[in-house]
Amino acid sequence: MDKKAIVERVKADGVKFISYQFSDVTGKVKSVDGPVKRLVEALDSGIWFDGSSVEGFARIQESDMHLKVDTDTYAVLPWTPQEMKRARFFCDIYTPDDEPFGGDPRGVLKHQMLELKKRGMVYNVGPEPEFFLFLRNDRIHPVPHDVGGYFDFSSDDKAAQVRTELVDALNSMGLEIEMAHHEVALGQHEIDFHFADALRTADNVMTLKYTIKAIAAQHGLIASFMPKPIFGINGSGMHCHQSLSDLKGKNLFFDAKDDFHLSQVAYGFITGQLKHARALSALVAPTVNSYKRLVPGYEAPVYIGWAQINRSALIRIPHYTAGQDNSMRAELRCPDPACNPYLAFNAMLAAAMDGIDSGDKPPEPLNNVNVYHLTEEERESQGIKSLPFSLAEAMAELEKDEVLKSALGSELYAAFRRAKLEEWEDFRIHVTDWEVEHLLESA
Repeated sequence: MDKKAIVERVKADGVKFISYQFSDVTGKVKSVDGPVKRLVEALDSGIWFDGSSVEGFARIQESDMHLKVDTDTYAVLPWTPQEMKRARFFCDIYTPDDEPFGGDPRGVLKHQMLELKKRGMVYNVGPEPEFFLFLRNDRIHPVPHDVGGYFDFSSDDKAAQVRTELVDALNSMGLEIEMAHHEVALGQHEIDFHFADALRTADNVMTLKYTIKAIAAQHGLIASFMPKPIFGINGSGMHCHQSLSDLKGKNLFFDAKDDFHLSQVAYGFITGQLKHARALSALVAPTVNSYKRLVPGYEAPVYIGWAQINRSALIRIPHYTAGQDNSMRAELRCPDPACNPYLAFNAMLAAAMDGIDSGDKPPEPLNNVNVYHLTEEERESQGIKSLPFSLAEAMAELEKDEVLKSALGSELYAAFRRAKLEEWEDFRIHVTDWEVEHLLESA
């Protein structure tokens, strides 16, 4: 929308305050807020802010940062009260010299998408974010607030009522919700929205997370996107369905002559993500807790391979339905909803394009093979490697991966590396409940 249309829309919506939003390196939403009367000034001149205290941003002597409003991201925050109605824009971050800031996660993904457009392609992502709703009365050992199971429904189910409110709110913000349902674990839910280009999808993931948290809080619940909040049950993933299309929207993954209906572009895409999977893990499963989810037995991938249908594979090719050529896609199953979607999608794209450009072929598909049932010797003989077992191992792999580091850029990579190594060190030296329970008296 142009400036005039935005101002008229904001007035018609009765908005009183505007949140100008951006992301830090870990994926937390940051905001500079202002009254609606300053909107025209913000659209014309942007908003200055101090970035010195934001994770991954400038040093104190370089703290001045400049937000430029992306007018296509306007949305009213539907949970705010009428008398204090608030809307938001996502913003791009610039330096005082009016150059795109290299540490801006959204800006770096935006640049990659523009470079891809020059090659006549669009990268599309359709995520499946999962989350838990917990009772607010116990933050240390969260207790799920319902007793539902996979796809369960009851007319007096509070979770279903909350999900209905969430779907309505997210639709009003432009997410095009396709499905909402109870997941496998108690208190676990999934809300899926229609795929879009990676930048818009990343914006939508950010929107979904803070909308769910805000509305859950109004119901006395805590919404958590922690990958593995409870030992012994399924964790929360964010499987990502991906495809490339041309600039007119034609799917570039489909080939009617191929046994799997996959094009050479699709095979290259798959090859690249498998090739970089161990380093990619640091960005799509970026917390110490992420690797508690990526273990056998809980429908999460552990081993690097691809297949049709097979849900033990890292990359799955969903079933092709005749006549639905544009639905051809590759599902990457290791991401979790704690990731920064701008960094994750940027790295996923870089890995895929490296595979396309190299011309390498993927390994044989793991069709009709449950990788979890293979012995270590059998996996080794078939060249099946595992994902990293910890954040430290994943970061060591990322340090060696020049393709992914280059895609992030030096500023963003340095900021991410610093944040994650600090997280790992803090976790490494922390004394856990497990250690106390097992060692306090027996040691």
